[in-house]
Amino acid sequence: MKKTSLLAVTAAFAMLAAGCSGNEDGSSATENSSSADSDTNISSVDDSAFSDRDYEVGYKEPDSIYIELKGDTATCDSDTVDIDGSTVTITGDGTYVLSGQLDDGMIVVDSTKENKLQLVLDGVSVTSSNCAPLYIRKADKIFVTVADGSENTLANGGTFTAIDDNNIDSVVFSKEDITFNGSGKLTIQSPAGHGIVSKDDLVLTSGNYDITAASHGMKAKDAVMIANASVRIDSGKDGIQCDNSEDASLGYVYIESGTFDITSGGDGISSSSYTQIDSGMFDILSGGGSNANSSSSCKGLKAGGSLLVNGGEFVIDSADDAVHANSAIEVNGGSFEIASGDDAVHTDEKLTVNNGKIVVSKSYEGLEGLCMEFNGGEVALTSSDDGINAGGGNDQSGFGGGDIFSSNESCYININGGTLNVNAGGDGIDSNGAVNVTGGATYIAGPTNGGNGAFDYAGKAQITGGVFIAAGPAQMAVNFTSAENQGVMMVNLSGASENSVIELKDSDGTALLSWTAPKKFDSVVISCPEIQQGNTYTVTCGSSMATVTMDSLVYGSGNGMGGFGGGMGGHGGGNFGGGARPGAPENFDGTMPELPDGAEFPDGFGGGMKPDGGRFDQQPPSVASDIAV
Repeated sequence: MKKTSLLAVTAAFAMLAAGCSGNEDGSSATENSSSADSDTNISSVDDSAFSDRDYEVGYKEPDSIYIELKGDTATCDSDTVDIDGSTVTITGDGTYVLSGQLDDGMIVVDSTKENKLQLVLDGVSVTSSNCAPLYIRKADKIFVTVADGSENTLANGGTFTAIDDNNIDSVVFSKEDITFNGSGKLTIQSPAGHGIVSKDDLVLTSGNYDITAASHGMKAKDAVMIANASVRIDSGKDGIQCDNSEDASLGYVYIESGTFDITSGGDGISSSSYTQIDSGMFDILSGGGSNANSSSSCKGLKAGGSLLVNGGEFVIDSADDAVHANSAIEVNGGSFEIASGDDAVHTDEKLTVNNGKIVVSKSYEGLEGLCMEFNGGEVALTSSDDGINAGGGNDQSGFGGGDIFSSNESCYININGGTLNVNAGGDGIDSNGAVNVTGGATYIAGPTNGGNGAFDYAGKAQITGGVFIAAGPAQMAVNFTSAENQGVMMVNLSGASENSVIELKDSDGTALLSWTAPKKFDSVVISCPEIQQGNTYTVTCGSSMATVTMDSLVYGSGNGMGGFGGGMGGHGGGNFGGGARPGAPENFDGTMPELPDGAEFPDGFGGGMKPDGGRFDQQPPSVASDIAV
């Protein structure tokens, strides 16, 4: 492969990972973060990373060397092939066509570092009781072509015994670069180890592969690169793994296309460096799925660095995070159907969604990262805890550490476009810093308990465009701190049941906005471009109606319990962002206790947030006051 063509990619992913920088004062997205252009215009791997030879499946039959396998031995008329009982050793350059069966034997390539060899498997069945049926000891590069219409099987008998100083622990074990191609089928059975291992690059450009392995299905040190192949893996550990602890620029996975059906005891696809997926169809079940419990890493897609998705169709059911990166994640296209026992998407740094569709049917937290940018696409998620969470720290099923009451300027959520539908058991949107909404359409069904809110942040929240509705409990409700170009209102609607229709009308009775809230609520934040200062509007929900005159662009305030931000809860822990607040009694619903006679709250406590960031005691209109029933 052309390693030199990938040198710029490492720097490009570093630029992507450096995109988190924000201001807690509610500055616009262009002021407090990298722009969408800086993320989408990064350099990336392309199909030039594959060589022409990687795709070449043809060969000249008159010039080829033929090896016929015959049970406990083999025959060949070339002096570049040594046959010792059931061990066939290939020492020279050229193309070798293999057929037949070895009951307990090995095919060994032991050539020179200058030689590129092609092995054509044309109806081959090789079993080794105690080693690798195909062992590449030395060559420049090996091309394994699965002949058109052929079915081939390589299997290990259940043990691996050392035959030299290499730790051979797979059915196909290669010390060198190895490429698989062709239009036939290769079945690999490894009841005691890995399926395919390359100590260099592992490349697939075509072919049909069925791998069953007790350990990893496919494993490489420098790179795994796949195009056009059909891959089925059932593995005890990772399905596809690339891991290089010596060079951070290596250990990456690039998938240009293909079909993947992966059932893994560990991660589905894992890299120690970056991962890029351009297209393909992926069906991944990791760790037994979202209803299973596992103490090991059982993620669907996992990258030790950044993860870039440009397209593809993904169905992921994972015991751990479905999509995970230790650095940044960027989604430019594709579709995801996710069920996760932990986070649906988690990044330790920035998550950028520019396009595509993400549907989450089950998760602990939906989308989690240090900071987030939504520029397009569709997101629809269900979470038992926070729906969209921007906080600081590493993945512990919720961020943790630091001063939980303070705002973190590195944390922000920018919504510039796209459609977000959030159904959260914890906070719907939870930022440990700022929230900036400049466009798109955001619909949030928050929790039904009073210990969390539909909308929560620790810095400031500004809206300048788009549609925004957040319905949840009044106890933890907060409004935006500022608005430009359009207004935002927060009203209380007591007794709104599940599937209640929220409707906003102007003074002429024209419907401006309508949304069905899937859960009960008693407070709602509403903003859209038609809300302008000085005008009067009505909010209806069932038989309840509130009349709101927009004396300023921000109408209504919360109860002062919000604004902690930054989902601090561990999985099942019920800490900040995931259950009761610190020090709260069990089953605390967020209602403030009564004070003894003569006692008062400190100045500024108990009221909502003014548009200028201060607090005041005015509450949103409620059924008991401004709402006509």
